[in-house]
Amino acid sequence: MAKVTISSVIDAPVEKVWARIRDFNGLPSWHPRMVESHIEDGKDAGTIGCVRNFELASGARIREKLLDFSDDDFLVSYSILETPQPLTNHKATLQLRRVTDGDRTYAEWTASFDAAPEEADKLAEGMGANVFQGGFNALKSHFAGQS
Repeated sequence: MAKVTISSVIDAPVEKVWARIRDFNGLPSWHPRMVESHIEDGKDAGTIGCVRNFELASGARIREKLLDFSDDDFLVSYSILETPQPLTNHKATLQLRRVTDGDRTYAEWTASFDAAPEEADKLAEGMGANVFQGGFNALKSHFAGQS
C-alpha cells in the first residue's frame, strides 16, 4: 500500500479556509486542476455516500465517494471509485486544524492506495505535488493579503 501526506500552513483562520473547501462538489471553485464537478443522482454534496464526478484540466474524469464529513473537525474523507490512474483501494482525508499563533490554519491531506510497485512512488509523488500541494498553493494565494 502506498501512502502520501502533504501538509501546509495557510495564513487565514480555519473557519475561512473550511468555508472555501467544505463543499464536496466545490473543487472547481478553489482547485486549479479541477474544471467541472457534479454530484450524481441528485444527492446533496454533504450526504455520506454521495458521488462527485469531476473533470480535470487535462480532460480526465474522476469519480469519488464521500466517506466522512465533519464541520466540527474540519474534515472530509473520500475514496476514488474511477480514475485513469492505475490505482485501487484509494482513501484520502483532508483535514484542517486551528493554529492559534497568528490565527492560521494547518492543513493536512493524506491518501493511501494500492498500485503496482513500479508505479506506486510515481503516483504518490504526482498526487502529493499536483493535487494536494497544488490545492494548498491555490488556497494560500487566495488568502494572501486577506485579513
